[in-house]
Amino acid sequence: MDRSATKLRTMIRCGLLVLTTSILLAACSGGAPATGMTNSSQSITFWAAPNPPQQAFWSGMAKQYMAQHADIKITVRAMPESPSSEAAIQAALAGGTGPTASENIFTGFSGQLINDQAILPLDQMPGWGDLITARHMNQSITSWKYSDGHTYVLPIYTNAILLAWRLDLLKQLGYDKPPQTYSQVMDLGTKLKQKFPDKFIWARGELTQNTWWQRWFDFFTLYDAASNGQGLTSGNKVSADDQSAINTLSFMRDLAQKKQLLTQTAVDPFETGTSVMSIIGPWQFTYWQQKYPQLKLNKTYVLAPPPVPDSYPAGQAIKTFADAKGIVIYKQASAAQQQAMWQFVKWVFSNPAHDLQWLQTTGLPSARDDLSANTVFKAYLDQHPELASFAQNIPNAVPPLTAPKYTDIQVALGDDAVIPVVKGQIAPDKAWENWKKAVQPLLG
Repeated sequence: MDRSATKLRTMIRCGLLVLTTSILLAACSGGAPATGMTNSSQSITFWAAPNPPQQAFWSGMAKQYMAQHADIKITVRAMPESPSSEAAIQAALAGGTGPTASENIFTGFSGQLINDQAILPLDQMPGWGDLITARHMNQSITSWKYSDGHTYVLPIYTNAILLAWRLDLLKQLGYDKPPQTYSQVMDLGTKLKQKFPDKFIWARGELTQNTWWQRWFDFFTLYDAASNGQGLTSGNKVSADDQSAINTLSFMRDLAQKKQLLTQTAVDPFETGTSVMSIIGPWQFTYWQQKYPQLKLNKTYVLAPPPVPDSYPAGQAIKTFADAKGIVIYKQASAAQQQAMWQFVKWVFSNPAHDLQWLQTTGLPSARDDLSANTVFKAYLDQHPELASFAQNIPNAVPPLTAPKYTDIQVALGDDAVIPVVKGQIAPDKAWENWKKAVQPLLG
């Protein structure tokens, strides 16, 4: 054989061996892509609520996290809100352009997302229990569990809805604190009409208007208190405490019949003293400070839980409705992106200093059972004493319905129960049965 040909074949064999060995070594070592990024590097996207303070908080958190985690790139954007943030999220998911995660999700909308198999059960993510314990959420998180036993939303903030009472007017009637039961409210109403015939216990024109979300701030606030927070629906069935629902409707009827309820539209009836009671959230205080600075906590007004039926157990904590929203992680993201986002979320909410920053930036009470007791928040709450009662009631606050068809259910609640009862067109027990019949088909 020609010596030069033999040498050439030997060189080729050796070259192939070197090439094969290089490929195997690269495969075993997880060689870096040509871009210079490691395989563990991830780009994730977070949609913040369309509210500048919330966007500022999340942008700041992302910047801090990326400074400590060079392999993670977090893009924070304000979620679109046309025609609504919920519709914008659904459109993005349908088009395959959804974020890795977003905030601004309440339980009803998350029920739709669960139905669409669009979000992860967060309770199955690594370290879920540790995070709930670290953030002191063991009590309030129970209300966020869905009928399948899983939790899909990590609540960020909870506005526990409370009642404001005009203390200055109550004192003129011989009261030094608000009434706590339905009969006590009715007795107060009698004395109010005797001394001030043109005043009312409660002024709420929305009670005769069928805007679905307004039911949160009348029926649900009172019902959650009366029922100790028992949900209206669970899975594909009505699970309400029937007697508590009827008691709630009866209370509204009695106020209307005794002319202690004003359902005509009025401008700031509580602030001007036309009514002595109002159902409010903590967002109300900014408006009062700007337009009604004469309203002072424990001087002209006090805050209290909703009134309850006379049969309510003495000494038992009183539940109320929660205007609350949180974070979800979307299944559309890759598994690596989901894990990267979850690590970021855990980092944010494992540190109470971050919750303090949230509170300072947004004014929204962090969803922590210990918000009123943790010394981290003491200075802020001392400076904003009107928020103390809201912080104390976070463990008692019940989030909205989890049913996917929450809008239709609450429209029916107005059409079949609240509005006809307040107008005196139907008895509370009959109205409640009508609502149940209307809603059952909506539950599947």
